[in-house]
Amino acid sequence: MKRLIVRNISVKRVLLLFVLTSVVYALMLTITIPKVMSFSEGMKILDMIPTGYNVEYVNSFLNTLGVKGRDAYLFNQIPLDMIYPLLFGITYCLILAYILKKLDKLEGYLFYVCFLPLFSGLFDYFENIGIITILNTYPNNSNILTEITNVFSILKSSFTTISFIMLITFLILLGIRKLYAKTNGIIK
Repeated sequence: MKRLIVRNISVKRVLLLFVLTSVVYALMLTITIPKVMSFSEGMKILDMIPTGYNVEYVNSFLNTLGVKGRDAYLFNQIPLDMIYPLLFGITYCLILAYILKKLDKLEGYLFYVCFLPLFSGLFDYFENIGIITILNTYPNNSNILTEITNVFSILKSSFTTISFIMLITFLILLGIRKLYAKTNGIIK
């Protein structure tokens, strides 16, 4: 796996993936999520509740959505959200690897930080499968399924947050290194 990641670190590839990932995310934020939320009377969709939700919220949300809203969730939002986790996982894995390579830390234990976005993507897929099942079984969805899907939502959000914290930390370290090299006349 490490060889695959190292082999795919290039500015062009990382930039292309970043743009593609951002476009898909922007489409969700500007088109599909607002479409679902137009039926929700201000209630947040399950994908966008990082701290989780409970059975009562899910039942109230799905009831509020109605048939058209549930269809918009299932047939507009979810298809894009089945593309996004893969793009997010790969893109941010490679971005972290690229920055670690610039910091000369790719060969150490910090390399494993690159797996964080991949776990985020994996849990996003589990969340999506749960949401699809909940939407398809409404109003007879099980409490256990809702609780399990909630756990996947929280895990996705947690791994995403940790990934971004690590990304920001590494970018700061890279900036400090470059500033230090510049002020001390070190060419790197």
